[in-house]
Amino acid sequence: MYTRKATVASSVGLHARPAAVFVRAVNQTGLPVTLSKDGTASVDGRSLLEVMSADFQHGMEIEIGVMTCDADEQAIRVAVDHLAELLHTDLTDPS
Repeated sequence: MYTRKATVASSVGLHARPAAVFVRAVNQTGLPVTLSKDGTASVDGRSLLEVMSADFQHGMEIEIGVMTCDADEQAIRVAVDHLAELLHTDLTDPS
C-alpha cells in the first residue's frame, strides 16, 4: 500500500464542487483510492457521498492511499502524488 499525506487547500474543504472535482480525478486513475484523517476509518475516494460525509475541512491533513492492486507500483505513486498535489489547489472545476 502506498500512502501520502496532503493538506486540503480548498476554502470549503472537500464539500460539494471541490469534492466532485477530486472524486472525478480519483475515478480517472482507475485505482482503489482511500482517504482518511487522524486515524479514523478510511473512506472510498471514488465515492462522492463518502468523501463529502467524511467532513474533510480546509487546512486538514489527510492521508491518501491505494490498497494493494494489480497496478504498477510506479503508476500508483504517480497517481497518488498527483491527487495530493490536486488537494493543494482550490479544486475549482476548469470546465
